[in-house]
Amino acid sequence: MIEISTSSTTTTLVIAGDLDLAERDQFPEVTARVVGLRRQLLVIDMCRVTFMDSTGAAFLISLADAGRRRGGATVLRGAAERDLFVLEICGALDLFRIDTVHGCEEPADGATEPDTADAPA
Repeated sequence: MIEISTSSTTTTLVIAGDLDLAERDQFPEVTARVVGLRRQLLVIDMCRVTFMDSTGAAFLISLADAGRRRGGATVLRGAAERDLFVLEICGALDLFRIDTVHGCEEPADGATEPDTADAPA
């Protein structure tokens, strides 16, 4: 799922779930909407992305490239190391500013990963 919100200077995409080949049908419409908004800053919130493949990376790259051609910037917020690795392998990590300060919120149900570091063997 991809949600789009805007302010006077920023477009924010909130992505939840997988960003992969199975979701590609929605990419052209989302890209057209984001490019049409013509905001200088695009923030892509990836806190709830569960998986990204090269198709998802290509989608993000196309958004960043379109913004850069207009003199804008694209920020990745909450991107997991695995997602940054995919973009690095694609040779596109330099198209993005990485928000290293943002802390993703806990899931609404309060579920967290179990801490097994101190579990008995």
